[in-house]
Amino acid sequence: MSRAGAARKLAAAAAYGGGGLSVVGGALYGVLATEARLAKKTIGPMNEHAPPDSSGWYGRGRPGPALKIALLGDSSAAGYGVERVEETPGALLASGVAEHADRRVFLRELAVVGAKSSDLGEQIDRALPTEPDVAVIFIGANDVTHLITPSASVGNLSEGVRRLRAAGVAVVVGTCPDLGTLKPIAPPLKQIARAWSRRLAAGQTIAVVEQGGRSVSLGSILGPEFAAAPALLFGPDQFHPSAAGYRSLAATMVPSVLAALGVVEASEDGLETLRGEGVLPITDAALRAVSVPGTEIDGSDHDQRRGVRGVWVELRHRRRRPHTDGETPTEHDEDSPAAE
Repeated sequence: MSRAGAARKLAAAAAYGGGGLSVVGGALYGVLATEARLAKKTIGPMNEHAPPDSSGWYGRGRPGPALKIALLGDSSAAGYGVERVEETPGALLASGVAEHADRRVFLRELAVVGAKSSDLGEQIDRALPTEPDVAVIFIGANDVTHLITPSASVGNLSEGVRRLRAAGVAVVVGTCPDLGTLKPIAPPLKQIARAWSRRLAAGQTIAVVEQGGRSVSLGSILGPEFAAAPALLFGPDQFHPSAAGYRSLAATMVPSVLAALGVVEASEDGLETLRGEGVLPITDAALRAVSVPGTEIDGSDHDQRRGVRGVWVELRHRRRRPHTDGETPTEHDEDSPAAE
C-alpha cells in the first residue's frame, strides 16, 4: 500500500475508532479525509528503485575477530531514498561500530521497504544462519499506517526478539518514530498519528526489554531536530529521512549497539542522575522514553527485580560518538588469512 493510501486508512480508522483510538464525529472525519488527500498529493508516488544493499565488510585493516551485525526492519533500516551505499543506515552503522570498537565488522542487511512487524519472522530466518553477534531492528511505522493494532505489532516483535535472544544474539530495537512530526500530515490527523505511534513505541519498549533486548527511542529521528530543519533532514517525499537524516539515525543507535556488543568505556558503566538516568519500573521507563527521544532502556542487569509494577530497568541517555563517514563495503574480508 502507498503512503497516501495508508494516510486515508488512518483517517478512516480515526473516524470509526480503529486501533483503539477515540471515535470522532462525521464532521471531523471529513477534515481527516481532506488532510489525508493533501498528504497524498504532497508525498507523491513511491520510488520504485530499491535502496543500495549495505551488506558486506567494514573496517578494513582493523584487528579481529570481526563483529557480525544483522540489520532488520523496514525502509528506515534499508535507507529508502538514498542512492549511494555509503549513505544508507547500514553502512553508517557498521562504519561507526568498526571505528569506535576498532574491529572489522560484517553487516548483513535484510531490511525490506514496506515491511511490518509481521514480516520480521522471515528476516530472522535469513539472519540466524549468519550467526550475528547483534541484531539491529527498525520497525513499526508501517504497522501504524496499515492500522495494525499495537497489541498485534508488539506480539510479532516480541516473538522475533525472543527467537534472536534464544539463539544468543544481542538485540537493539529502534522503536516506532513519532509520525505526528511528518510535515505532509496536518492537524488533526497529525495528533492521531502521534498518539498511535507513541502508544506502539511504548509497547515495543516493554516487549523488547522483557525478552532480553534493549530499545532506543527514535522520536528524535522524526522529532524536534527534524522539525527544526525539515529541508535538510527529510528526503524529497517529506516522509522518509534524507541522507543527513539517516546519519542522525545511525548516530543515535551506534552507542547502544556498542553497549550491546560489550564495547563500553568505563566512564559509561555507571548511571548519571544529572542526565536523567536511573533504574525505574519498566512501564514508567517506557513512557518516559517515548517523551525523551534517544533514550535507551535495558533490563539485562535487573531481570530478577520484579515488583507489582513489573521488572526494573536501566534508563540511559548515552553520549553520541564522533561522526563516522559511511564506508563502501567489500564483498570479502580482505584482511582475513582466507582472503589472502
